Amino acid sequence: NAEKLLEQNVHPTVITKGYRLAAEESMKVLNEIAQKVDSDDILKKIAMTAMTGKGAERSKELLADLAVKAVRQVADEHGIDIDNIKIEKKVGGGVEESELIQGVVLDKERVHSGMPRQVKNAKIALLDCAIELKNTETDAKIQITSPEQIGAFLDQEQRMLKGMVDKIIASGATVVVCQKGIDDLAQHYLSKHGVYALRRVAKSDMEKLARATGGHLASSLDDLGKDDLGNAGLVREVKVGDEQMTYITECRNPKAVTLLVKGGTQHVVAEVERAVKDAIGDVAVVLKDGKAVGGAGAPEIEVAQRLRKYANSLKGREQLAVLAFADSIEVVPRTLAENAGLDPIDVLTELKNAHDQKQYFAGINVFTGKVMDSWKEGVVEPLRIKTQAIKSASEVT
Repeated sequence: NAEKLLEQNVHPTVITKGYRLAAEESMKVLNEIAQKVDSDDILKKIAMTAMTGKGAERSKELLADLAVKAVRQVADEHGIDIDNIKIEKKVGGGVEESELIQGVVLDKERVHSGMPRQVKNAKIALLDCAIELKNTETDAKIQITSPEQIGAFLDQEQRMLKGMVDKIIASGATVVVCQKGIDDLAQHYLSKHGVYALRRVAKSDMEKLARATGGHLASSLDDLGKDDLGNAGLVREVKVGDEQMTYITECRNPKAVTLLVKGGTQHVVAEVERAVKDAIGDVAVVLKDGKAVGGAGAPEIEVAQRLRKYANSLKGREQLAVLAFADSIEVVPRTLAENAGLDPIDVLTELKNAHDQKQYFAGINVFTGKVMDSWKEGVVEPLRIKTQAIKSASEVT
C-alpha cells in the first residue's frame, strides 16, 4: 500500500513518519481494548484458538488442557521457560491418547537385559562422564613379555570398571542416566546390583531431568554423593509402537514435564506437535503479559477504524500514509471472509457497523457468515501476537 503513495510522489520520509505514527496509535488502541486474563478457562480458549485450523483440531480440547497444565507446571519465580516442556512424539494410538507426564520421557531403553524393567522410588544419578576406560591422553605403549602380564593387565581393567560401578552403588543410586558410554562389563556389574541404566542421553534431556528430579549433573564419579541424586516415584521401560522408551515419572514437584503426543501416522503426529507447540507458546506469552484480545478479525477492524479517525487529526501528507496503514490492517478480516467463501465487502461493512456501536470484539463467524462477539465465543488471542505483528510489519516496511 505504500507503493501507491510513492507513485503519487509522496516522499518516502513522509510515508515512514506516517507509518510510525500509525503503528504507535495501533499499539495504544490494542492496549486499550485488551482484557486481563485471570482464569484457566480463558487460557484453554487461547490454546484452542491457536490450534484451530491445524490437523489437531479434532482433539483440541484435550490438547489445550494438556498445554495449559504443562505451562503452569514449569512456571517458577524466574518466569516460564517453555524449553522445559519436552514434546515427545510417537506413532501408534490415536491423538486422544496423548498425555502429560510429570517428569521426562526418554527415547532410550535400558542398556542390559538383566536390569529391572521398573524401579520404584528411584534415586537417580545423572552422569556427565563415561563409565568406561579412557585411552591415555598421550600415546603410550605397553610392552608385555609374558602371558601372566596380559592376565594381570585385563584383571586391572576389570577392577577399574568394578571400582567405578562400586562408587555409583555407594552413592545409593538405583537408576543411572549417563550422557556418554557405558562399558559392556560395567553394564553387567550394574545389572547384578539391580540398577537400571541408560546411556548416550542428549545433554538437553539431562538438563530437563535435573530440573524434573531435583538432581545434579555429576562430571566425575569421585564426587558423586547422596545429595546429587534426583528422585522419581517410578522409572520404567514402556513399549510405545515398535520402540522401547523410558518413563521417569511421579516426580514430586517437577519443573520439567513431557508432553507425549501420539497419532496414527507420522504425518498426523508432526501436525499435532506443531499445533501443541503453538498452543504452549501462546499460553506462556499470555501468562507473562496477562492480556489478551478477541480474535476473528475483531482487533484489526477496531484498529483500522480508529486509525482513520486519527488520520483526520493530522495536518500534513502523513495523513495519506496513516490511511494506507489502516487499509493494510484490514487485510486480515478480508482474507478470513474470502477463505470462508463469504463476500468480503458485505462482511467488512457489517463488522464496521458493529464496531461503530462500540462492540470492540465483533468478529466474523466463518461458519455462519454472521458477526459474533469473538471473546464470548472463545476465539481469544494473546495481545502480544497482535502488537508484535504490527511492530514487525511496520519496521520491515
